[in-house]
Amino acid sequence: MEAGEHNTLGQLSFGFHGFFLFWMLTTKGEALAMEDVDTLGCYTCTHACTHTNMQKQKTEGRTKVLLETVPVHKLADIFVASFEISFEEQLSMLDSVDLKVRLSKATELVDRHLQSIRVAEKITQKVEGQLSKSQKEFLLRQQMRAIKEELGDNDDDEDDVAALERKMQSAGMPSNIWKHAQRELRRLKKMQPQQPGYNSSRVYLELLADLPWQKASEEHELDLKAAKEHLDSDHYGLVKVKQRIIEYLAVRKLKPDARGPVLCFVGPPGVGKTSLASSIAAALGRKFVRISLGGVKDEADIRGHRRTYIGSMPGRLIDGLKRVAVCNPVMLLDEIDKTGSDVRGDPASALLEVLDPEQNNAFNDHYLNVPFDLSKVVFVATANRLQPIPPPLLDRMEVIELPGYTPEEKLKIAMRHLIPRVLEQHGLSSELLQIPEAMVKHVIQRYTREAGVRHLERNLAALARAAAVRVAEQEQAVPLSKDVHRLASPLLENRLADGGEVEMEVIPMAVNNHEISSAFRIASPLVVDEAMLEKVLGPPRFDDREAAERVATPGVSVGLVWTAFGGEVQFVEATAMVGKGELHLTGQLGDVIKESAQIALTWVRARATDLKLAASEGISLLEGRDVHIHFPAGAVPKDGPSAGVTLVTALVSLFSQQRMRADTAMTGEMTLRGLVLPVGGVKDKILAAHRCGVKRVILPQRNLKDLVEVPTAVLANMEILLAKRMEDVLEQAFEGGCPWRQHSKL
Repeated sequence: MEAGEHNTLGQLSFGFHGFFLFWMLTTKGEALAMEDVDTLGCYTCTHACTHTNMQKQKTEGRTKVLLETVPVHKLADIFVASFEISFEEQLSMLDSVDLKVRLSKATELVDRHLQSIRVAEKITQKVEGQLSKSQKEFLLRQQMRAIKEELGDNDDDEDDVAALERKMQSAGMPSNIWKHAQRELRRLKKMQPQQPGYNSSRVYLELLADLPWQKASEEHELDLKAAKEHLDSDHYGLVKVKQRIIEYLAVRKLKPDARGPVLCFVGPPGVGKTSLASSIAAALGRKFVRISLGGVKDEADIRGHRRTYIGSMPGRLIDGLKRVAVCNPVMLLDEIDKTGSDVRGDPASALLEVLDPEQNNAFNDHYLNVPFDLSKVVFVATANRLQPIPPPLLDRMEVIELPGYTPEEKLKIAMRHLIPRVLEQHGLSSELLQIPEAMVKHVIQRYTREAGVRHLERNLAALARAAAVRVAEQEQAVPLSKDVHRLASPLLENRLADGGEVEMEVIPMAVNNHEISSAFRIASPLVVDEAMLEKVLGPPRFDDREAAERVATPGVSVGLVWTAFGGEVQFVEATAMVGKGELHLTGQLGDVIKESAQIALTWVRARATDLKLAASEGISLLEGRDVHIHFPAGAVPKDGPSAGVTLVTALVSLFSQQRMRADTAMTGEMTLRGLVLPVGGVKDKILAAHRCGVKRVILPQRNLKDLVEVPTAVLANMEILLAKRMEDVLEQAFEGGCPWRQHSKL
């Protein structure tokens, strides 16, 4: 053998010995399938054994002795026999006779085995680190549990989960939902409290446990007489509305499981829509929950968010049922006409399933993801207007209109309900403040012209606050004791000097000799008069002479319009000026009312000769002049098909220089041929005219059927005039009839 071969063989032998030494030190006790296993006894232990430094040094020494005594060709065979290699690799080693080749192949096997050992060591270190962390947490939790047991506080997570499971078992869930809840509960038990989804799963299960799946209010036997008395005591007037509620309750009494219609109260603010819903709940003996839909634009407010979203929560309906904890409450969907739609969905469309008796028995909230039965809920909706409500949703409800109150009804409501409530809210009594009926009527006529009574209540509250200031200034607590025989007070001396009556109440002392204070008060109550009204509420805001003053000049007519706040009186002003025959419209008008103005002007121009507005045919009314039509209160949007006759009357008054009657108002739409068409909101408009002191109202003849809804007391004080054509309107609108009609061709 040459010197170069000896050097190469020595390098392989040295490298092989180094590999063997590293392998022996890193295996930390791997079992070796070799004859000298007794010499390497410390390596027969398992991976879990931990050796001291002294044992490691002893093992290193034995390994060095082994490497020095074992021949190189036997060392290669020992390693090949110790490794788990394939049968083909074993045959390859046996075929290698040359020592250099055998050592080279054995070196490759040792290198491959060392690589696998390094990877296994990294994994073992990671696992041991995680296990040590888990063991540490487990130990700390066990210590925490022991501490809580010693303190008597067992409110740990496991106890909470057990309590949650018991609560779910007593919730009365249907079988299919209970299976779903059990799967979610098993998933929760496998999770650690530190995991991200633990809290969301637990909140979800708590919601399932809190929902009233079977719990219902115990309804007492319906007494229609008592229900009627309750409605009469809570609400004055509204005869038709209360009769419909009694009919609804009668059907519920005969058939408790009947799927009644969804009542929708429509009317201006302050007429008692919400209180009517609470009265229905009281009559049925059920709990009442109110859900405000004003400004809701997200469909998730109705159906809930999906649980995959951060911050997800159930819809307002499911949340309301959770709050009342019964499955059959009276649920008020307040301001259902104020919902909107945007990129987040359409809440009104989501309500279609809620208000449909054929579908709401399996309402699917996105957060719950299980069906919930809403068929036992009595739904009541309120709205100010019908136009914004989508037709499919409106079709699922029975509309009951509450147009407003007459002045007489407002007076009764104020004396029976508003004044006692205002006095109680301000800590007063009838002995301290008295508001005569005449003053209440004065407030209604001069300070409030609304369909409801909300503004009236605010004015009464202002009077109560002013009275509270006076009473608080006059009252003074005077301490009394057992030994006191003389009472001295500057206020008392002043009142006695002025000759005022003073009411004193002496209370005997108790056994414990504690001082008891008693108060004296002025015997005469504070009575509201006109001077106090003007001082507190200011000068009167409305006057019955307004209409007469507005129509004092030609070109002005009085119309009746309907708004979301009830009916109102609307003045229309027209004037002519030098120009090019153009029509100018102002007052923040919509497209419909602009078209009505154009139709009115066209009709007047076409009938100018017949109405004696032009000297002869062929002469245009607009020749050399413009016409300007203005609707006052320009900040209020106006649009609707009920101002046609009012516009024609204003134009005829302008061109004929005849003044319209001050005690007459009108409403109605007209065609291009002069036919007067019916309009809506007749009751609201007549009530508005009555509030403003108007005595005569011109209505389309086809609106005669709507007069049934108008209170008899209002009709008795007003003259209703029916018109079929525009000529009939003009005949009634001007003083003494239409003077030019006698010579007209109409």
